[in-house]
Amino acid sequence: MTFQDLKLIPELTLALDKKGYKEPTPIQQQAIPHILAGKDIFGCAQTGTGKTAAFALPILQLLHTNKPAVPQKTIKALILAPTRELALQISENFSEYGRNLGITHTTVFGGVNQNPQVNAIKRGVSILVATPGRLLDLMQQGFIKLNSIEYFVLDEADRMLDMGFINDIKKVITKLPAKKHTMFFSATAAPDIMKLANTILKNPVSVAVTPVSSTTTLVKQSVYYVKKESKRNLLKHILKSATIESALVFTRTKRGADKVVKELNSAGIKSEAIHGNKSQNARERALKGFKDRTIRVLVATDIASRGIDVDKLSHVINYELPEQAETYVHRIGRTGRAGANGIAISFCTQDEMPYLKDITKLIKKDIEVIKSHPFA
Repeated sequence: MTFQDLKLIPELTLALDKKGYKEPTPIQQQAIPHILAGKDIFGCAQTGTGKTAAFALPILQLLHTNKPAVPQKTIKALILAPTRELALQISENFSEYGRNLGITHTTVFGGVNQNPQVNAIKRGVSILVATPGRLLDLMQQGFIKLNSIEYFVLDEADRMLDMGFINDIKKVITKLPAKKHTMFFSATAAPDIMKLANTILKNPVSVAVTPVSSTTTLVKQSVYYVKKESKRNLLKHILKSATIESALVFTRTKRGADKVVKELNSAGIKSEAIHGNKSQNARERALKGFKDRTIRVLVATDIASRGIDVDKLSHVINYELPEQAETYVHRIGRTGRAGANGIAISFCTQDEMPYLKDITKLIKKDIEVIKSHPFA
């Protein structure tokens, strides 16, 4: 299938050619025709599946084909994203895909001076990409009105909820027109996600990308059987090895991540946590420190870890096994990238055995068990 088969206009297919995109990803194949047909969408897709293009391309096309004869300065499309990094990434995609259309857009997010953002809005934009906090702030100050919105996208909804944005989202939704075209994207279809989706979508079409199941052969996988109370000591024992330059450690909870960091720092292993309770600036600082190697260990929860893309990451350690087997594949996929080798180590307690069983079933192979360690 080609992008022309999806009935995209030449201005968009030319921009996609320039980026070297030859054929649409599964989420794009499923979502684009429905969005062009005016249907609300519930999209279940992870980061890295091409979902930004799945909503950006049809929104650009609809705005272009339905544009009024006299240009207006009102905001027609609102894309709500959980973090500044994602908002900027989405904005960049709109610039690249819409390069031949002349449709104006801007991005608003916190942690920086609001004046340049306010000035861009005053000049008039058709598309606004925003994080919830700064959007509400500028609405309260009277700089942004959402009464002309025709297209609304809630991206990474599960991450929004994890970061405590549910009330902000509800406030934004009350200011949107009742009649609008809504697109809702989440990596999971958990009950609280579905509850939120059902309040804002009208007769939606569900599109989903089958979760990944294969693990790269470049990642060497192993598992340590250990008692729950010995996990911290085992982690410190493993990190004593000089061969581990940097490690991304996964926990299931935010509280768990903080506990691990406290333990490692007190043992002289420089660590930081990255999760939904951390401020934007704290997360950015931690990630920067990890990338430039001033922090050796980054401890993350699954949702907060999205977007962590670190070159030459040698080790991923599953301090706690994930409840979903697919999550394991995503976690260990952070290492062994771009032809480099990686190592994935997992700790498994008695009560985590069912998770390990699901993982081996999904990846269709056994994981090597390391028996010789002090905490076996």
